[in-house]
Amino acid sequence: MHLTVRMKDRTVYLTDATVHALSAYLAVRGQGPTDHVFLYRNEALKKDLARSRIKDAGKRVGVKVYPPNLRHTTATQLLNAGCPVPSIQKFLGHKKLNTAMVYARAYDQTVEADYYAAMSRIEQRLELVGGLADIPEPVSEGERSQLRTLAGQLFAPELSYKLRLEIAAQMCGLLDGSPVAIRTDWIPPPVLAEVDVA
Repeated sequence: MHLTVRMKDRTVYLTDATVHALSAYLAVRGQGPTDHVFLYRNEALKKDLARSRIKDAGKRVGVKVYPPNLRHTTATQLLNAGCPVPSIQKFLGHKKLNTAMVYARAYDQTVEADYYAAMSRIEQRLELVGGLADIPEPVSEGERSQLRTLAGQLFAPELSYKLRLEIAAQMCGLLDGSPVAIRTDWIPPPVLAEVDVA
């Protein structure tokens, strides 16, 4: 069900809950001299009266509220419920999309949920999801400290070749979680003496 706002030529949609509340109001409102929906003292409700009543209700609960706040809340709730922005724009009666966006603010939780949902679709499209298990976990601070200690040991000039291989194997194990087999049968080439070229 919907209503048409004559002055703005705009359609206002009514949910079942709204229709029920409106029907209950009309049943107790009684007949009026005009076909206006909202009456006060048997006359059409004036916007200033509605504004002051909303403002007074806000004061009673300690909140500053005006009719535009209700539009803002409606737009924000629609946006966070997944309603597309162009639909919100049309519902609010704005000619420009930017004007509707002034009213609509996404909650952080909605932004977070939208981000993860979109990234999930992107990763599936790029076929990354199946390969994510192959990516190693980042090195922890404790492992990083162990790697620094091992790397420091490699600088010792008197360190044997076999000990250097063992340290390198330990470092590889820390980085990828798997032990590296050490080849002790391979003999390194001799180190050439440094020649001072002058």
